[in-house]
Amino acid sequence: MTPREAPVPPAIAALPHDPRGYPIPAITPRDAEGTPTFAITGSARSLICAIERRCSICGTPMAPGPVYRVIAAAETEALAAAHAAGQTTAANKAPSPEPPGHRDCMLFAAFTCPFLARPNARRGQDAEVMGASLSRGTARGSSTETGSQTGGAVAGFAEYEFSYTPGSNQVAFLFSGLTELRIHQLGADQIPELITALADAEPPTESCPPYLLDDEEAATEHARELLEAAIARSRNAGATKA
Repeated sequence: MTPREAPVPPAIAALPHDPRGYPIPAITPRDAEGTPTFAITGSARSLICAIERRCSICGTPMAPGPVYRVIAAAETEALAAAHAAGQTTAANKAPSPEPPGHRDCMLFAAFTCPFLARPNARRGQDAEVMGASLSRGTARGSSTETGSQTGGAVAGFAEYEFSYTPGSNQVAFLFSGLTELRIHQLGADQIPELITALADAEPPTESCPPYLLDDEEAATEHARELLEAAIARSRNAGATKA
């Protein structure tokens, strides 16, 4: 499906686009030439989205309530099994480097991101993720591994928490309280639901901030400011307790 054929949430349509016409997610870092590196999740950008509760795709604020992710087959099957067993607080216990986003934005990402759209998709570039080196060609995870027809899902969670490790410059997310699990074989299976959701959607009241657009230095600087502010608050809280 080409960018022109796909249903697009308005906040995503307002993002910068690459030469092919695809919108560039807010968490996608730019290299020294300003070219987006789609295979990598920018740590500074992820930290900004985590602290300011912004959608990792469109960069606009997420309202209180569930947050969403696109997950691979193995995690989908584990969550589905837990839910079927009556575990209403099913959670993702393994840390993920992928921050959450709006429901509409994740429905869109499910069929437009090459690494999410197909269960046997493979990375087009080398990447370092949560301390593991993922080389070009690394598979996301296929449903054929378990013999099922599950390719992945768009999952909603009641809560998320995150941690930042300065030494490795990594942001890790944990999600809890499964609220929705829209299972698909291919990401394109989510298109009808996105069309329905967009028909009832309110227009966005904010746009993606400049520090999550094309200026990588602005993203890095804003993340640094947020970290310094958090450290200062922590020190002040410690001094008050003392």
